[in-house]
Amino acid sequence: MRKIVVILFSSLFSISLCYADITLPAPQTKDGMSLFESLKKRSSTPGPGFPNGQISDEELSTVLWAASGLNRGTTGWTVPMGTGKQPYVRIYVASEKGTFLYEWEGHYLKEINNKDIRADVGLQNFVKRANYVLIFVTDSAAFNNIKEEKANNFGNIAVGAMSQNIYLASAALDLSARYIHAIKPDVISQELQLPSDNKPIGLMLLGK
Repeated sequence: MRKIVVILFSSLFSISLCYADITLPAPQTKDGMSLFESLKKRSSTPGPGFPNGQISDEELSTVLWAASGLNRGTTGWTVPMGTGKQPYVRIYVASEKGTFLYEWEGHYLKEINNKDIRADVGLQNFVKRANYVLIFVTDSAAFNNIKEEKANNFGNIAVGAMSQNIYLASAALDLSARYIHAIKPDVISQELQLPSDNKPIGLMLLGK
């Protein structure tokens, strides 16, 4: 009997440690606002009083799909990547439900932890108001044979392109967005359990 209890307890404990990955719905890829209308509406929402309304799973799915640059199937990326590599900037998603890594191959969210870290990752207090905080992290290990300065430039360029994709998609979906460069890299690295060669670059706030 004691052995059975131990086995049951161990099973329950292991279940509690299982990651709760989230499958995202298909992104919106047709109809909607024109590119030129999106450019006119594209803006950085002021930080104080940043909207804290709920974003739907479909809207988040579309924003992440746009951000990744994997928008043409197997024919290439719409985000510039140095030396022809696949994206070496990863997008983490911080929310009330926990923290996730966006996996563009498979289009789903991989749970990192079940903690709400939105209030801890940026220097401004309004960061925690965002429904979702997207965290850009560059992987320096992708550039073993390239000087650090050049690798950093590649990462910053990719983040800039991803951010613009997010701004345009947010404008088309009537969402609020704001890029934040004032971050807490040490806290982010600790909370995301990043390897030493991964570097947080910035945040994108999403609200409605």
